[in-house]
Amino acid sequence: MSARWSEDQWGESEQRSEFQKIRRKHSKPKGRRRIDDLTAKNTEDIADDTIRRLIDLGHLSEVVAELKSGKEATAYIARSDKGSVLLKIYRDFEARSFKNDAIYREGQVVLDQRAARAMKSRSSKGLEMLQFDWVMSEYAHLWHLWRAGLSVPEPLVGPNVKTYAETVPAVLMRLIGTEDQPAPRLSDARLSPEEARSAWQQAVGGMADMLRLGYAHGDYSTYNLLWWENQVILIDFPQLTTRQNPNFRDLLRRDAESLATSFKRHGIQETGESTLREVQRRALGPAPEPRVVLP
Repeated sequence: MSARWSEDQWGESEQRSEFQKIRRKHSKPKGRRRIDDLTAKNTEDIADDTIRRLIDLGHLSEVVAELKSGKEATAYIARSDKGSVLLKIYRDFEARSFKNDAIYREGQVVLDQRAARAMKSRSSKGLEMLQFDWVMSEYAHLWHLWRAGLSVPEPLVGPNVKTYAETVPAVLMRLIGTEDQPAPRLSDARLSPEEARSAWQQAVGGMADMLRLGYAHGDYSTYNLLWWENQVILIDFPQLTTRQNPNFRDLLRRDAESLATSFKRHGIQETGESTLREVQRRALGPAPEPRVVLP
């Protein structure tokens, strides 16, 4: 649907077909799922159709617990034959407290004019398309960043687009931490002065790595960074935007301001301007070693 994830050479007709195939048939928008609806001894007794589908597809074996609920999605701890899983299930657009995604979508090219009109008018079908696009964008960006060697969670479905399209409205990735002790957000972590300085350097480096790839995160702060075993892990990527977006420079500057402001509680006293300059300087340097994705 959108240029954000159509780089994978998947035709728009196939995209529409996949969207229609997985389109959920319910009249009431789905918001936060109750953990009781996601679990049962037998798969057929699980109330949530998304979880049943993920289990039937072999992507999950069970949901263990709710981890965190946000304005767009709820994160759960789950299990699969690949180990512990972070299961992120997006709420329907109508059920989100955050709905204004226009600033991130500017500059995108939607070749299907009917789809473009539906999304612009935010009709019921258009909202479903926006939901589909939002989740698919997170998968596409996560795979791109993972392959490029950035410190992000490993995506567990894909890299074939058609494969991860089947999981919408869910995104599955490797759980950072353990089931008993999931990695905290950097905003919640208690750091020594030495750890805080290391975390700051890694966070600035992560923003520079994204800029080198042509991305602005759009919501970059300690609230979207995890801290595990003295390492910063970047998360939350559906709103990533590229230089095609006329708001790119503003979003990049906003990310620098947010990062500097959110690190003040860890004793790091930097300004948004100095942070942006350092990010831009580092973006001219060497890139991380790319990861090899085996078939």
